[in-house]
Amino acid sequence: MDLAGKTVVVTGAGRGFGRALALTAGRSGARVFLSARTRAAAAEVAEEIAADSGARAEAFACDLADPATVRAFAAGVAEHTDRVDVLVNNGARYLPGPDLWDAEDDAITDTVASGATGTLLTVKHFLPLLRAAGDADVVNLVSSAAEAGNHRSEAHPAFYAAKAAQAGFADILSHRLRPEGIRVISLYPPDFTDGDPLDPAWDTADRTAGEPLGARSVLDCVLFAIRQPRDCFIRSFHFEQL
Repeated sequence: MDLAGKTVVVTGAGRGFGRALALTAGRSGARVFLSARTRAAAAEVAEEIAADSGARAEAFACDLADPATVRAFAAGVAEHTDRVDVLVNNGARYLPGPDLWDAEDDAITDTVASGATGTLLTVKHFLPLLRAAGDADVVNLVSSAAEAGNHRSEAHPAFYAAKAAQAGFADILSHRLRPEGIRVISLYPPDFTDGDPLDPAWDTADRTAGEPLGARSVLDCVLFAIRQPRDCFIRSFHFEQL
């Protein structure tokens, strides 16, 4: 899919990887709708997109653990456009700590709700706009924590549970939306470096097999998948780990 003239929605775009995705979409000629837990954080990135590429960008507040704000986000986007070509489910809470007692109950609930329920509700409420596009893509930033037998991450068990649920949802969603021509693409990266993937100095650096996976490589996988012809359904990306 050529992103020029397309409509792209990115959750969790107030910083890090989500911000980089939103900026890249703007540079590719897309109209961008982005969310963060606070509108101020999303608005800062929207302004950055406008200054960086001149692309149109709209900012929204959306707490993925709060169904009302997910519904409001989708409704707000629908006031500006009649379709969504790419929906990127990037937002989710990361929770550290390998022991169950390493987190309070509210943090556990919020982690599962944002990563699992939040993804499901986001797709549900954006589905009319995705269907209106006719050839849309849903991209899920899952995690290698969702892979069976993976114990490498030091994340809290709640994060493992959230990502496993997200992966299960993506799997059945891919099967059920394929007849409509909507692709569901899931990435299962290990913990990757949090450097700015849009930094020109970093992007030109040699990437070797002995280095941890970098954010730029994950971003490149997303772009590769959504730019494939419509007969190419890349269901998932899995990454070898050090």
